[in-house]
Amino acid sequence: MEPMKVAGGQVRIVDCSVFPAASTIAAALVEVEPGGLRELHWHPNNDEWQYFLEGQGRMTAFTSSGKARTFDFQAGDVGYVPFATGHYIENTGKEPLRFLEMFKSAYFADISLNQWMALSPQRMVQQNLNLDDATMANLRKDKQVIVPGRQ
Repeated sequence: MEPMKVAGGQVRIVDCSVFPAASTIAAALVEVEPGGLRELHWHPNNDEWQYFLEGQGRMTAFTSSGKARTFDFQAGDVGYVPFATGHYIENTGKEPLRFLEMFKSAYFADISLNQWMALSPQRMVQQNLNLDDATMANLRKDKQVIVPGRQ
């Protein structure tokens, strides 16, 4: 399978849409370059299990009532994100970070916070989050999946 290459890394997604035998499992092999991150997102269909293959990373997960937890990972570690919990994973090392995202679902689904905000009514987002025009202009209507580090 050819990866979806983006600035900052690449992703391969396998689910029933490309592999019909995957009727109960979906997965993504994510590779994030140093300094980059798997953008802030959540999964609307199931819990996420992660297996870290190479590199070093840090994940922050946001739950209700304004609570957040941050975890550091390295090769061989397993991570878990409950259903519909917002989270991002950053590469904190000097080598590419490679990990699997796995779901007990026939299909892969995620919602990008950046994209969700960009596609919502601008005035509502701006007023509720007290964002300036420059910040609003930087929201992207396309899903980034991986955000590259600053060069």
